[in-house]
Amino acid sequence: MSAGVGAIVLVGRILFSVFFVRSGWGHIKRAEGMIGYARSAELPLPILAGWPAGGWLLAASASIALGIWPDIGALMVGAFVIPAAWYFHRYWTIDDPEGRRTQALAFYRNVEILGAALVMFGLFGWAGHSLRFAVTGAATKW
Repeated sequence: MSAGVGAIVLVGRILFSVFFVRSGWGHIKRAEGMIGYARSAELPLPILAGWPAGGWLLAASASIALGIWPDIGALMVGAFVIPAAWYFHRYWTIDDPEGRRTQALAFYRNVEILGAALVMFGLFGWAGHSLRFAVTGAATKW
């Protein structure tokens, strides 16, 4: 991987991670509210929506942005957005058109994030330790 391509991928890794740093910090800072919302959405273990989810997102973000097994960080993001979409953005159960539209946007944003996370997982695994501007490179090698 050339230095130019590596720099572009680095910028993409950082920009992608910004969203999850903000979200992770929000889960930690507003843990009680997150747990209450998770309880109302019938998440099986609502306590996970507080600081554990925040820590998970911060770890995933650091992994991707710093290049410390970024493939694992990408999978961590993917693992987060699947239950987030399913439990918190069930637009198909909402009758109010505005509420339905809002939740559909959030649901499909999570689907898009899952797609991007899977692409990154594949890219990082393919690049292996030749991923530029990374502390360790990928944990997997394709």
